[in-house]
Amino acid sequence: MSDRTARADRVAETREAIMSAAERLFAEHGLIAVSNRQIGEAAGQGNVTAVSYHFGAKAGLVRAVMSKHSEKVERIRQRHLDEIGDSHDLRDWVGCLVRPVPEHLGSLGIPSWYARFAVQVMTDPLMRAMTTDEALTREPLRQTLDGLGRLLEAVPAPVRVERGAMARHLIVHTCAERERALAEGTALLHSSWERTADALTDAIVGLLTAPVSPHHDLEPNRP
Repeated sequence: MSDRTARADRVAETREAIMSAAERLFAEHGLIAVSNRQIGEAAGQGNVTAVSYHFGAKAGLVRAVMSKHSEKVERIRQRHLDEIGDSHDLRDWVGCLVRPVPEHLGSLGIPSWYARFAVQVMTDPLMRAMTTDEALTREPLRQTLDGLGRLLEAVPAPVRVERGAMARHLIVHTCAERERALAEGTALLHSSWERTADALTDAIVGLLTAPVSPHHDLEPNRP
């Protein structure tokens, strides 16, 4: 092994250790409460500047952790898209939206931290905007949203946007609660990530197809 290869391996190991430590600490304590020093110490880095050296500002570290998981989630989503083809069944398309996240979480073992980390990201306005914008550049997710849009054309666009946000929060928070329960040993023994995905799919199909109140505000920009 050349010196260059050995150094690249060490850098990759250091980055992975920092991301793993950050994911856990952010999940447990929130983004604001955790310092780079704490992350570096948890990652076994003696140099207090290790985090900023490898990732720059905190946003760079958050982006790296989210990207690591998102790439795996989107590969799963692509598989589901390939399976449903040009289906006209709304439930199939909702499944493509929902199932990749629980399926990925089920592959991480117990305890895992990603779902609770994602909740912390979604509650921070700047980080949420950054990660949401990046997620929408991923082709499998864009294809899924396009498919849902085609099947929900009868629902007014502002309502689709509103319910899409509700669905996103439902997926993220439900998965985070199950992840926490598994880590604490309080999850139901008969439950599973697959059943979580089934329940979420049922709920979101109902949410997206619910009647629109005649008094619903259809102006998307009104406060």
